[in-house]
Amino acid sequence: MYDVIIVGGGPAGLSAALILGRCRRRVLLCDAGRPRSAPSRHLNGFLTRDGTPPEELRRRGREQLGTYDSVEVRDAEATDVSRRTGGGFEVTLDGDGGRARSEASRKLLLATGVVDSLPDVEGLRELYGRSVFHCPYCDGWEHRDQPLAVYGRGANGQRLALELTAWSRDLVLCTDGPALLPPDNLDRLAHNGIGLREERIARLEGRDGVLERVRFETGGALARRAFFFASAERQASDLAQRLGCMLTPRGDVETGRYETTGVPGLYVAGDASRRVQLAVVAAAEGAMAAFAINTELLKEDLR
Repeated sequence: MYDVIIVGGGPAGLSAALILGRCRRRVLLCDAGRPRSAPSRHLNGFLTRDGTPPEELRRRGREQLGTYDSVEVRDAEATDVSRRTGGGFEVTLDGDGGRARSEASRKLLLATGVVDSLPDVEGLRELYGRSVFHCPYCDGWEHRDQPLAVYGRGANGQRLALELTAWSRDLVLCTDGPALLPPDNLDRLAHNGIGLREERIARLEGRDGVLERVRFETGGALARRAFFFASAERQASDLAQRLGCMLTPRGDVETGRYETTGVPGLYVAGDASRRVQLAVVAAAEGAMAAFAINTELLKEDLR
């Protein structure tokens, strides 16, 4: 039996595995190989790694785990999980040439992250990660002072448009239909110099990954260099819910201090558990979860 199984090989999972490896814990890290950051060219805002390609961060993280002989990394997807009689967890893994197998652990850390739901706009997927983004903290700097389009209706669209004023003052909120905003909110947009286009969007047009214009169904077009949308995410995995975890109204896993959950021995870290979804925060959450897990294992071992 492993001390800990970690499901998810992004910043949270890798960080937790590193700390637990240094605690001489027997760890199995399972990575399905579908990171949220796959469309991104660079990972920004991560101290000492600002601008690093996401895959490079994952590669270096795995490489450094090789120092710790108690840590095993496996390219496999966790397809099921259950609690064991008497304590601990059993995880069903699909990998190793398609053969399913089960592994057991005393503690379980889920770092499975979230999946972005992209707006249904023609041409958007082709530009996603290059000039279409969902996080201004991750990609706003690279497009500072440029003409930007903001996509979203209602309060979410207004919030993102106002947020982006920190990076550019050439902003147009495109609502792809009625804005669904009361007059006071519309006045606030205008007061802050944010334009509004309520026409239905026909498509995004660009070249070599760079947005050039937003084309409307009316035939008009809006020249823009980047397109930010108010994101909607969903859990990448339902393993936490299968074990009895509750979700917040926003869809995050409900967690307490040190990434604990209401299920004894189960921890959830990273984008799956917090509102601030930055890679550096996910790494910190993984480290905090690892600290709590090792502390709990010590208490059990020293009774």
